[in-house]
This record gives sequence, structure tokens and C-alpha cells, in this order.
Amino acid sequence: MKVKSIFVNLPINDVNKTREFWSKLGFSFNEQFSDDKALCLILNDGLIYSMLIKEEFFATFTNRPISDRSTTQVLTAIEVESREKVDELIKLALDNGGTRYRENTDHGWMYYDTFADIDGNQWEIMFIDKSQLPG
Repeated sequence: MKVKSIFVNLPINDVNKTREFWSKLGFSFNEQFSDDKALCLILNDGLIYSMLIKEEFFATFTNRPISDRSTTQVLTAIEVESREKVDELIKLALDNGGTRYRENTDHGWMYYDTFADIDGNQWEIMFIDKSQLPG
């Protein structure tokens, strides 16, 4: 089984503030799937997206309560091209209202750092050096 693309759906509070936050990190949006209720954040165009959906609208897609941000439901991890890019994105996130929920980790072959975006969604930014993989 091979999927064509993936859309990770996450609740947000304010579309405009969320757009501003992710734009400052250098990301863009698929405007065909974006409106006043949701943003389609492009992670890898044609393959991976995150639908950032206003909580009221998000609630219409599930029969369960939406997390109040006091628990962790999902950690979204994205791989970037270098350790420097990890540090750059984390700095941009923190400088623009994101918060750190855990310190960075360096396994030699994998380096990652974390932030919660302005809506409390948790993200891991990682770099994997496959030439350094153990065994």
C-alpha cells in the first residue's frame, strides 16, 4: 500500500496569527485548501501537508473532545536538510511566539530539537545523517 499524500490535521485558535507564525518560519500554504477556517501548511508539496483548522471547525470532524493542550495527542516530526536548519527553525519558532517543551537531543546520527507552536501543537525538527547510523 502506498498513499498519494498525507494531511496531518491540527486544531488552531486564530487563522491569521497562525499564518503569520508559519510564514515567519519560511513555510507557505496551499491556498486552494485555505480559507477563514483552515490553512493548508505545505511541508513537502505534493506529498505532506498539515491542515491547521480553527477549533470550532475542527470539532465538526470528530466525535471526541479536542485536547485542551494539557495533554499530548500527537508529536509531528519533520526532517530537514542539516543540523543548522534545525537550529534555524527552532530559533525562528521561539522568536515568533513558539515555546520550547524539551531540550535538543544529539545522538550523533540524529539531531533534533522541539517547539510548541502558538496553538500548543508540538513539533520535532530533526536532521538524520544516514552515514552515521549505528550498525
